Amino acid sequence: MGMTTATQNIAPRGDLAENDQKRLALGYLQDAWAEAVHDGIDGDCLAQTALFLAFAELIATYGEEPTARFADNLSKRIRNGEFSVKLSRQ
Repeated sequence: MGMTTATQNIAPRGDLAENDQKRLALGYLQDAWAEAVHDGIDGDCLAQTALFLAFAELIATYGEEPTARFADNLSKRIRNGEFSVKLSRQ
């Protein structure tokens, strides 16, 4: 089972298109992040925990080897600026 992005081969749930699901998911995560920061949780701690949970979900969904290949590709994507966005901090 191959994987090139975190959501490849995931069928949209309900009537929502994948992009709409991603937009909603991002909103949920941003709200939870803002609440945690407001409660005093350090951003670095949140980031590391979010990565742990994300990789655990990917492994449960796709398995270890496809997830490892996905992770191998992340350094190139980071260096290409794919994740360099200005996040609004509430």
